[in-house]
Amino acid sequence: MLRRSVLKALPASLAAASAAKAGEAKPMTEATRVRARDIGLKPGVLKPGALNAVTDVAGVRVGQVTIIEGDRVRTGVTAVLPHGGNLFQDKVPAGLEVANGFGKLAGATQIVELGEIETPIVLTNTLAVARGVEAVIDWTLAQPGNGDVRSVNAVVGETNDGRLNDIRSRGVTVQHVRAAIEAARPGPVEEGCVGAGTGTVAFGWKGGIGTSSRVLPKTLGGWTVGVLVQTNYGGVLSMGGAPVGRALGRYHLKEYVEDSSADGSIMIVVATDAPLSDRNLARLARRAIAGLARTGSTFSNGSGDYAIAFSTAEAVRRTPERRRDVATVADLPNDQTSPLFAAAAEATEEAIYNSLLMATTTRSVDPATGLPVVVEALDVAAVRRVLDEHRITTR
Repeated sequence: MLRRSVLKALPASLAAASAAKAGEAKPMTEATRVRARDIGLKPGVLKPGALNAVTDVAGVRVGQVTIIEGDRVRTGVTAVLPHGGNLFQDKVPAGLEVANGFGKLAGATQIVELGEIETPIVLTNTLAVARGVEAVIDWTLAQPGNGDVRSVNAVVGETNDGRLNDIRSRGVTVQHVRAAIEAARPGPVEEGCVGAGTGTVAFGWKGGIGTSSRVLPKTLGGWTVGVLVQTNYGGVLSMGGAPVGRALGRYHLKEYVEDSSADGSIMIVVATDAPLSDRNLARLARRAIAGLARTGSTFSNGSGDYAIAFSTAEAVRRTPERRRDVATVADLPNDQTSPLFAAAAEATEEAIYNSLLMATTTRSVDPATGLPVVVEALDVAAVRRVLDEHRITTR
């Protein structure tokens, strides 16, 4: 039986306590995984940023805590911070798109109503949303300058990792969530079975965290769009237009459902440095769903498919001064948004591929039956063959 504990980005005291409870910390290992571009899969026509990650958008920070305890806890937290300052005081404009609403996205109605975000965006599992909210509130109230704050709109999204994770054990704590927020940094973002993607499943293979970005040419504004996803949904996997799921024999409705399901969820976080209004950020989020559709999602009845988009541009930031009185803010006109829409769709598509290609085979135990559970990683060699057969890859 597997006895491992992997807790990344935790304070030393908490990590030591968790490791002592579950055994020596040892990360899962597997043959080196690849990102989409490593196998010549390059969705769209726009170029990625230097990191090909959401953190290519200046100011964006990502923190993750991965929780692997004993033989059945496989879960975690991923936190995205729009900037490194006081998020409550310097709110960012934001928009939301819901393709199918079978999910628990805390803070959603205020994003729609006010068009802004004032906290970190936290991703975790379904039964940890309440603890995520509590942690975000605690962290926000503790920030310097927030001594008079009496209302906080914590933004916490989820997918259900109950196939690989003993979700009823409530393994995510308030301390885990705060640790992920406090660990948030710019720079490279770890992908695959990490953070909120530790126990997720996509298209019947191991899902996880994925990220990608696009940078517009200077003639189109030079703006950057970055995307981070938590994949845990189903359908018929398509990669670059190639029918990978069908070719590899694993897809929704195969032989009239067989043992496959399209249910599940995805959280998509879209960041840009373009000075967009909350209305156009909602439109940007909607285009991320186009990228999701290209991967073969069926947006099933039991799926929660959410995209949140925000702008980091200081020219649109909702500072205390701008909120106090009539203010003049920058606003990219509608006629210049189409390249950003394309960027959001392309980056979302590639982020999803990265979440699958970087994930590793994960083993657990079903707490109800005591039987072993194995979710295999997507076979990279097999994917290469399918892509080559359909002349999708570029070398």
